[in-house]
Amino acid sequence: MSRMPDIVPVTDLRQDATSILRKANASKQPVIITQRGRAAAVLVGIEAYEHSQHEREILHLLARGEKEIKAGHGHSLADVLAEADQLLKEE
Repeated sequence: MSRMPDIVPVTDLRQDATSILRKANASKQPVIITQRGRAAAVLVGIEAYEHSQHEREILHLLARGEKEIKAGHGHSLADVLAEADQLLKEE
């Protein structure tokens, strides 16, 4: 079961940004920033952001591969596995 995200009003962020940033970095979970009672932004620690971007890049590569397969193009399994290994090492 996933954890409920932290929700912080923008006024609290203004008053105590340091501890909220520390909490976001430590928990690796997003912090929802609200303004006038509505979600306005999401704050994530840099490590979580980089991890998310890395996963997004992998999904993009997989989608591109699907299109190449449908178009009759592609790469050898050895090349694909070597590229996957390289991406995993960067993580």
